[in-house]
Amino acid sequence: MNIDRKLCEYCGKLVYGRSDKRFCDDNCRSSLNNQRRIGDPKVVRNIMNYLKMNRNILEGIVEGGIEKVKVPKEKLNRLGYNFKYHTHTFTNWKGNSYTYCFDYGYLELDVDWLLVVRDSKDQSLRKDKKNQ
Repeated sequence: MNIDRKLCEYCGKLVYGRSDKRFCDDNCRSSLNNQRRIGDPKVVRNIMNYLKMNRNILEGIVEGGIEKVKVPKEKLNRLGYNFKYHTHTFTNWKGNSYTYCFDYGYLELDVDWLLVVRDSKDQSLRKDKKNQ
């Protein structure tokens, strides 16, 4: 009888159990997945950190159920907002272009002022229900 012996993809030990099993235990499985995740380029991790920081700054400005707040651009600079990094832009029917970092964004009102907004999908659903 010919038995194929499989080796753990992480540590190389013999793997016992199901025929499709790839690791000898959960620690090896987790270790390999963590090693792959750490392999992300440093640049990508840094950009994600900037995006998260930018979102947190905008969230801190628009809090307590408020949908939009007018703030001086200098305030975002003081808080460490990096205007180079954002996730997307949106142009409304009036032609105003909003710059978003996930679900929070801003509209440049003039050189020194911004309108910080929160994009709430739940809010739009509630408005649609009221109109029906």
